[in-house]
Parts: sequence; C-alpha cells; structure tokens
Amino acid sequence: MRNLSHLDESECISRAQRGDVSAFSELVSRFQDRIYRFLVRLTRSQDDARDLTQETFLRAFQSLPRWTPDARFTTWLFRIARNLAFDLLRRHKRVEFVALEEDASIVDPAQSPDDVLQTAQRLRLLEAALLRLPAEHREILLLREIEDMTYDDIADVLGLNLGTVKSRIARARSALIGATPR
Repeated sequence: MRNLSHLDESECISRAQRGDVSAFSELVSRFQDRIYRFLVRLTRSQDDARDLTQETFLRAFQSLPRWTPDARFTTWLFRIARNLAFDLLRRHKRVEFVALEEDASIVDPAQSPDDVLQTAQRLRLLEAALLRLPAEHREILLLREIEDMTYDDIADVLGLNLGTVKSRIARARSALIGATPR
C-alpha cells in the first residue's frame, strides 16, 4: 500500500469514496486511536472497544460512497461509534464507563514525584466522579473535554440541537462537581 499521510483529510475522503482502499486505510490510521479511546471509556471493555472500533470503520467503509460532508468526517465516525456502543450497552444492560487504567499516568517531565502523585490522585478522583454520573452526562463530557469537540460537532454526533448540548454540558459539569469527593 502506498503512503498517503501527506494528503489532507478531504482528499483522503474523496479518494476513499472513489474506492481507493489505501486512502481509507490512511483515514483509519488517523482516527482509530481516538475512536478506540472513546469506545473503551464508554463500554468499560477493551475487547468490546476493539470490536466496536473495527465495526465502526467497517460501517464507515460501507457507507462512505453515500456520505456527504454535512458534518465533519470525525463527527460522523464518532456518531457511528456512539450508536454501536449504545446498542451494545443496551443489549448487555450496561451503562457504565471505563476508568482510566490503574497504571496509566500522565506525567509532566518537569514535575516532582510529589506533584506526579498528586496529579495521579486527582485523576483517580475525577475518574471515580465520572463513573457516578449518568451515561448522558459522561458521554457529553467525554466528547467535550476528552475529545475536545466543538458544541456543533457534539450536536451532530448526538443528534441534538445546539441549545440542548450547551445545557447538558452545563448540567453535566455541575453534576461532576457534585460527584467529586472532597
């Protein structure tokens, strides 16, 4: 396969829509990690997240010829992933999200060991607070704060109007503050 990393997203999409498998592979390599991280947090299962990531890209590949850029490509992918995840969660009657891995740490090389410990403790508390939130609040916070999506993109992913997105984010942030142990 040829290396198409030099192409911008729209050119990759255009080529993939015309059947260029290398271009679609490039799109997968650009977005699979973000989709997987979102799904692993949503499903609380690395195995389910891997399967759903594959299914997301399979569905995207099958639907790509009919896709029109009404929304950004990434928001379209997240919508597919979200729908697949919630279908799975409903089937298994699970609505919990994934905590960060115990051994996962985000370390600033300039931090002292005490600072690293405090940061890790704060992350665990934040993750625990997220787990206490309803799925609707966790989902919207993951898209906004972790995936750094715009309000418009979140509205597209969730199929909501912009005002609803803004109010849900405000409620979710308030609920998160209330769920955070002191």
